[in-house]
Amino acid sequence: MTQQLLDSEEIVTELDISHLTIEDDTPVDNFQSEEQQRLLVEPLYSSKALPAPFLAAANVGLFYKLKGDPIVPDILLSLGVQRADDLSQRQNRSYFVWEFGKVPEVCVEIVSNQEGDELTLSKKSRQKGKTTIKKEIYARIGVRYYVVFDPLKQIQGKDEMNEALLRVWSIAPSGYTELTLAEGITRIGQSVWLDAAGIGLALWEGQFEEDVTRLWLRWCDREGQVISTGAEGREIERQRADRLAERLRAMGIDPNEV
Repeated sequence: MTQQLLDSEEIVTELDISHLTIEDDTPVDNFQSEEQQRLLVEPLYSSKALPAPFLAAANVGLFYKLKGDPIVPDILLSLGVQRADDLSQRQNRSYFVWEFGKVPEVCVEIVSNQEGDELTLSKKSRQKGKTTIKKEIYARIGVRYYVVFDPLKQIQGKDEMNEALLRVWSIAPSGYTELTLAEGITRIGQSVWLDAAGIGLALWEGQFEEDVTRLWLRWCDREGQVISTGAEGREIERQRADRLAERLRAMGIDPNEV
């Protein structure tokens, strides 16, 4: 892949990426998407649900060629790699396929409007001369799983989500084949297992960081149990400790002396 990216027969020791825009500081997300992105990144690190090393990141450029724009998934998950220590170096601040040696296993798109080109080209993109949707790009570069979550039901056309909230595709020799059922995932509690990534995804309804119940996409285990955030994990441990203390007191034992 590196040789194809470079299109050169010369021995290369360092790539010139000075022409690439790796960060433009343009605000692009709404509150729903921003919270959802954090809910899909933080639990992976705080729960130790995946064996290290791995890299999970939100809204970071995925550069798969030296010329042209990157694709920017809302969430990417790449196994067996980790960030470089020195983030002052430009080559360490984005996901350059030639630096990491592989594409991510999972790329997630969280739909917030009808302009994202997740499954069909928007009118604006067609006017700009774009011809390729994100799904086709991810398939072409070999991302194992492509995930589209449409919590606000923005792209529900027949060639798009078609009444589903969540659809997942898996790479095959001919491109992507849908991993979820034909009707997609439509209900709270339904999940899909990403075998090659060793983790699943589930629809969950609950409160995250505020006292408002919303629909969320969560990582889950094979049984569909969601992976806890750090705060949820600490609360679970506190409740477990409280129950143990109550049992000890019922046995006439002071838990503070154990």
